This record gives sequence, structure tokens and C-alpha cells, in this order.
Amino acid sequence: MDIQFAVAEAACSGCGRCVADCPAQVLELSEGRPRVGPGREEACYRCQHCFTICPEGAISILGLRPEESVLLAGNGPDPRKLETLVKGRRSVRRYLDQDLDPALVQRLLEVAWHAPTGRNDRQVRFTVVDSRAKLARLRAEVMAGLAKVVREQALPAGMERFAEFLRAWEEEGVDVLFRGAPHLLVASAPGSVATPVPDCLIALSTFELLAQASGVGTLWDGLATITFQTLVPGIRATLGIPADHVIGYVMLFGKPASGYARTAQRGSPLIQHMA
Repeated sequence: MDIQFAVAEAACSGCGRCVADCPAQVLELSEGRPRVGPGREEACYRCQHCFTICPEGAISILGLRPEESVLLAGNGPDPRKLETLVKGRRSVRRYLDQDLDPALVQRLLEVAWHAPTGRNDRQVRFTVVDSRAKLARLRAEVMAGLAKVVREQALPAGMERFAEFLRAWEEEGVDVLFRGAPHLLVASAPGSVATPVPDCLIALSTFELLAQASGVGTLWDGLATITFQTLVPGIRATLGIPADHVIGYVMLFGKPASGYARTAQRGSPLIQHMA
């Protein structure tokens, strides 16, 4: 594996920060300059710690250029505003009947792709329903599949309420499964990676925070997740989700039809300190 590790000799100060911070101990100092240790290239996590820690921007790896990254100093979020964002986050169940700007959706997904994964596997796949028209087609297929399950009395024990969700849609036009959202996001990952479900949940959490900061509402859609996983599994093929993937969760998103004025109050956290 060629990780393309390179050092700009004129810029490097020989501080050794990249060597000290390498979690896989791939790097070493040689004549005051970092290099990949003999036979250590295959151990590289591709985590970019060496690339991001270098204060001079002297390190390049994996073909990446330091000047194309954003400097962290002075560009971090205000902690109080971030706290307000977290406390003010709402589960949105009413959406405007309009599609989001595709460029905004792309930006949200690109940022969410930076979320951490177990063993740095980075195999989370985002399957996106990017328009109201596509979601309407998906809803029709899901409801047809759910109707078949209900007619055949094949609902698993404990899931009888899905028959009521179907009735609400067919008789009243009430969309309990998708809440009239214009967009849907499925996070999935190969079952072979170290932590497929946690990877998906972390990625969706990252997506949600930036979405809410961008005026986009979200909903962790447990009902759709159950439907895709158990009740109408054929929908995976419609969405193009690989057969070897585990669905982490389904999230609805779009422009909210209502706004909220203040943060929630949750009371004291449950905290256990080791004795």
C-alpha cells in the first residue's frame, strides 16, 4: 500500500508532533525529519493525524494537499451557541411541501462523511431520496408492501400498530411513516466492518447537527427503519442498498413547517462516577 507520505523539507521544523501523534506508530524521526518506518506502511490507519497536526503544513499523505484544508485556529464554533443548538434540537414531524436545494443536501452529506467510524473503516453509505416525487413513489411501494403483510396477517407480534398506520394512510391520507417529509436518508454499512450500526448512528448525528444549524428539520424515523428492515425488506432493492449492508437507521429531513422559540429543559442528567 502506497500511502504517499511526503515531507516538505524546507517547511518541516522537525518538531516530531506527527510521530508522537501517529496512533499506529507508523512514523519515526530520522535525521530530524519524519518518515515511514521500515515495513510500517501497511499499518497506516489512513486517519490523517500526521497531516492535520503539522503546524507548518509540511506533511502530505494519501495525495492530500495541506493548503486545501481549513485552518482550525479561529474557525471553531462558539461553545455557547453549539450548546443552544444541541438543546434546541427538535424532532420535526411537519414539513413544507418543497425540495431542498441539492447543493445544500450535498454539503450536509459531505460534512457527515467526516464522522468517525470504528477502526476508521469509513464504509457508511448514504442512500438519499432527494425529491418529493421520488419519496411519493417510495411511499406508494412501501404502503403496498405493508398492505400485503397486513392482508396476510403476517405482522410480527408487537407490530400490530402498523395495520393502523396503513389504515390512516388509506382512509385519511395521514402519513405516519414518512410524515410528509420531502427527503429521506438511509445510513447503512457492510456487516463485515467493525461497528456497522454505531458508525451509521454517529454519521446521522453529525448530519443532523449541521442540518439543524442550516435551518433543515430532521426526524429519526424508527417506524421506517423497522419497515425497511423487517416488514417490507424488498424496499432495500428499490433503494439500491447492498445485500451485505446493515441498515443503521432512517432519517427524514426537509424544511420544517414550524419553528421553535426556545430550548427544552430535560432536568438533571444521569451520571455515574467511578468510585
